[in-house]
Amino acid sequence: MDTVVAGLAEQHRVLDELLTPLTPDRWDRPAPDCPGWTVADVVLHLAQADEWVMAGPTEGNAAAAARMAGGPPAPGGTTDDTVDRMVAHERGAPPEQLLARWRASSGALREFFLVRDPRDRLPWIFGDLPARTLATTRIVECWIHTRDVANALGTTAHDGDQLWHVARLAWRTLPFVSSQAGRPAIPPESVRLELTAPDGGDTWTFGPEDAPTAIRGPALDFCLVAARRVEPSATALAGQGPDAEAALSVVRTWG
Repeated sequence: MDTVVAGLAEQHRVLDELLTPLTPDRWDRPAPDCPGWTVADVVLHLAQADEWVMAGPTEGNAAAAARMAGGPPAPGGTTDDTVDRMVAHERGAPPEQLLARWRASSGALREFFLVRDPRDRLPWIFGDLPARTLATTRIVECWIHTRDVANALGTTAHDGDQLWHVARLAWRTLPFVSSQAGRPAIPPESVRLELTAPDGGDTWTFGPEDAPTAIRGPALDFCLVAARRVEPSATALAGQGPDAEAALSVVRTWG
């Protein structure tokens, strides 16, 4: 867990550096990648999601979400609907309070995971997950929304080795997401990833060398495709083999 939590801490640090100097008016900027939300809403969502994770083992995910959303979901509502309701119910805090809340929740989340065995099963939206996997999803979401905040502010955010965790999660969940998309499951061992690290110095590999399908290119591009922020055709990724096109079509960092 130490390695995963270190990646989470690094992603928290990157976001904190973006938020610390913001004047109140910049918190109100629209976040184009999150329609209907401002920078403040994105940060509120991250704080709520961290609190949601930590409430799961004692309060239960559904009960915690209902509390933060001001009531239970409507029949047939989606997770996105619940998240929108949570933000709408609690938005409006002054920026300094919101920043303090996110810092407190992110710090508590790191402590929450540090005392867990990586294999501990913890409740989450799509069922129980190993603690290591759930912690990785928090790196993923914070990374995605850090970029959303940076885009809203017209700046950039540093992408570092924490992306290794994002890429690994996207690769490992290929069977689940391909099945969710109504396609035959794509086993991770049938796909080889060879990704150039953000600093350009290392190559991250996942999957056996003799896998029938290979995807090569920048790790950032692969992670952005998995985050559904860019289309594969707009990246420098190159795929070969029977499952290359399907894998790039369905890969994602959440269910």
